[in-house]
Amino acid sequence: MLVSARSFAEYRAMFALTDRDLEQRVLDCPGGAASFVAEAGRRGVDAVAVDRQYAHQREELGLLVERETAFKRELLVEETADRIWSWYADVDDLVRQWTANAREFRADIAARPDRYVAGSLPELPFPDDSFDLVLSSHLLFSYGNRLDEEFHRAALLELARVARREVRLFPLTVYDTGLRYRGLERLRGELAGLGVPSRVERVAYEFRPGEREMLVLSCADHRGRRAPADVRAAVAEDRVRWRHREAPYGS
Repeated sequence: MLVSARSFAEYRAMFALTDRDLEQRVLDCPGGAASFVAEAGRRGVDAVAVDRQYAHQREELGLLVERETAFKRELLVEETADRIWSWYADVDDLVRQWTANAREFRADIAARPDRYVAGSLPELPFPDDSFDLVLSSHLLFSYGNRLDEEFHRAALLELARVARREVRLFPLTVYDTGLRYRGLERLRGELAGLGVPSRVERVAYEFRPGEREMLVLSCADHRGRRAPADVRAAVAEDRVRWRHREAPYGS
């Protein structure tokens, strides 16, 4: 598997993000070496990324993407033969875009380190309702043959815990097979019973055939387990302001 570095524009397409969505406080989990937070910051969007790699490989993660995509170009040609080339012109364009995105990531994590927090599912280092909108791509469901259903359940509930309004997940298919994650409807039923209804929406993005849907969790009525006391107390000295708590959505 290659480490990818997707752009702000790709995030908008993958998650059907509107201008109004981007008025909210947004979490990217896991953020990897994407340039979403960097580009969001330039546009005045209040966005934060979390990833376990930020504990040890911060700027180096972006450099890894640059080197890996260039080194494995021929492998990319082979692995992406069946892709839908509407977003990228070809493999060379993919490498060019990921390299540019990774460089933006490296510059931003160096300039604004507080926007990149070390942490991983299913235990995130944020108080309850820390974000209005949480985005999660290419982890849950994508690795459905490697991460069991218990992990998916715990991770989805954790994302719902830190989201005040919505969680959006893309794609819904397993990377190895291209098939929809088989436990999806069972998990949706369990979440609904815990006060987290969901819906599946078609999006205007498809690179791997069949990857064109996202899952949206509605979290406004969810009251799950609270974060540990030491995490809740950290809000008083948090590295980024919780602006989303100061004004109603859309004001």
